[in-house]
Amino acid sequence: MKTLVILAHPNIAASRVNQHWKKELEQHAEEVYIHELYRTYPDWSIDVVREQKLLEAHEHIILQFPFYWYSYPPLLKKWLDDVFTHGWAYGSKGDRLHGKRMGLAISIGDKEGNYAKTMPVGFSVEELVAPFKASMNHVGVIALPNYAVFGASFQATDEEIDQSAKEYIRYIRQFRK
Repeated sequence: MKTLVILAHPNIAASRVNQHWKKELEQHAEEVYIHELYRTYPDWSIDVVREQKLLEAHEHIILQFPFYWYSYPPLLKKWLDDVFTHGWAYGSKGDRLHGKRMGLAISIGDKEGNYAKTMPVGFSVEELVAPFKASMNHVGVIALPNYAVFGASFQATDEEIDQSAKEYIRYIRQFRK
């Protein structure tokens, strides 16, 4: 069974990290299915049934996105709001995601050191992604550890980005059944 990667980057062509990660994932097409939200839904009109069937067909799901103001891009938020519906994802009969494994692959523009209580951001990445973890708990998904790369905006070298892409594939593989 392939891993489903929900890629949510509003300008993938301008992204150093997410574009490189995508190219690396494409080299592993036998293991990974890449689903680009901004490419699939440029008008933001999400086909909920299609998305739900896609999720149902995969046991291992990764949400890949750049950190936007300590959160995620707006189309990913809309996707979650539209697709994770009552009676399907949660509620007394909403169990379609129960037991699936889901992780986050995040490119972060800032330095890792700034994500501490006494530093400029004032919160750890784990604290900032708590809404994701709460949502995963609510729908019965097994939350995986995050995969994150810091310094994506200006500090990461091409070699570091290349290495992060290889580590990303290892991250995906370690949680597959």
